[in-house]
Amino acid sequence: MLQGIHRYRWRELQLLILPCLFMLTGIVMLVLVDNAPQQANRVNLPTLDSLIPAIGVIAALLATHILLTVFLPQADQVLFPIVALLSIFGVLMALRLGPALDTPNLGSKQLLWLLLGLGFCLLTILFTRRGTLWIRRYKYTFAAFGILLVGISLVRVLTSHIDFNSPTHDELNLPGGIPFQPSELLKICLVVFFAAYVAENREILGEGGPRLGFLPVPPLKQFGPLLLMLAVALVLFVGLRELGLALLIFGIFLAMLYLGSGRLLYVGWGLALFAVGAFLCYQVFGYVQDRVMVVGIDCNSQDPNVRKIILGPAFQICQGLIAIGTGGIFGSGLGLGNPTAVPAVQTDYVFAAVAEEFGLLGVMALLGLYIMLIYRGFRIATHAKSAFNQLLAGGLTAVFAIQTMIIVAGNLKLMPLTGIPLPFITYGGSSLIANYIIIGLLLRISATEST
Repeated sequence: MLQGIHRYRWRELQLLILPCLFMLTGIVMLVLVDNAPQQANRVNLPTLDSLIPAIGVIAALLATHILLTVFLPQADQVLFPIVALLSIFGVLMALRLGPALDTPNLGSKQLLWLLLGLGFCLLTILFTRRGTLWIRRYKYTFAAFGILLVGISLVRVLTSHIDFNSPTHDELNLPGGIPFQPSELLKICLVVFFAAYVAENREILGEGGPRLGFLPVPPLKQFGPLLLMLAVALVLFVGLRELGLALLIFGIFLAMLYLGSGRLLYVGWGLALFAVGAFLCYQVFGYVQDRVMVVGIDCNSQDPNVRKIILGPAFQICQGLIAIGTGGIFGSGLGLGNPTAVPAVQTDYVFAAVAEEFGLLGVMALLGLYIMLIYRGFRIATHAKSAFNQLLAGGLTAVFAIQTMIIVAGNLKLMPLTGIPLPFITYGGSSLIANYIIIGLLLRISATEST
């Protein structure tokens, strides 16, 4: 019995108190705002029915915690509470934005996706109960499976319409009309492939290859499969006009290449190729030109020609900046802002909605959570014993880091906006489920390979 108490995940349980309180407090605030009385001397207290979403989420988090105690008592105890708090941010924003966008089921759908995400996290842990090292034997299978799914999506897009001046979305409809984005699975499959292949060729990649003048170049024989798989993935996303996903995949590739070889020169070659590819995409795709153009737009300009751009291509990004600035330090309060003035606020601009209603302090807390998530992920990678698990954990963590950087920088007009989701917060099921699969893999690695 004493051994069972010692193995219990007490630290995780204590840290889960904050997400649970945040969920309960957020629901109470939303109910009070929705039921705001006409007379100031009346207060409509939340009913038990209105608290059901909070009770359900808290019960799901505690049930997941208990199952982690049973199946993975030695796993990292900080990772899951961080992810739980981020997910609750997403649920609260969906519950808040749904009625304002005339889609009252937005919050309930995000709750369902969260429950499914927790379920897939546990299934991933059970699926890898013998560890993750066996996965590397099927690296080509994983990569081919992910590319096949995105390829099917590309065929659907090309057979329905071809407009190279506007972005599209890789999306398939599962039975029952459930939308599914195969790119979310592809990024995991490619991380598995990159981790397995780089781990097998780690020494050769670290030594370098032939020289081009005075600059060494990567060994082409070992780089061939890596470059081929990367090229196929990038061609698919360029065909879908999902250049944000192409940027994400390319960033993951460079991160894992550096983690595996330790050579910054490879990253330099990669950035040079990226510059060439970015220039070509700018020349070919009209919507890329529009998004690059609006980065330099002054949203406060009164020039008539600039105002046309502000009310056109730059409308979304300027409205997002207004929302971010309106929040100030403390924010307007959950449910008291006007984030729906920003187009696609529940997806592309949920960060701006958080900034408006939670303020600078809320944004700093949110970014702090992402920093802690990335730190725990890389900590798991550095403590892993096998090269494959080191690279797998590092690559999966890089997914969170690069996605967060891209979407936050886009919302702040520091770079062209791309349509990739903010991990755990953006509304959508495919992204949330894929992210929880990543968390399941990280927890498994931390339990089986950490010191």
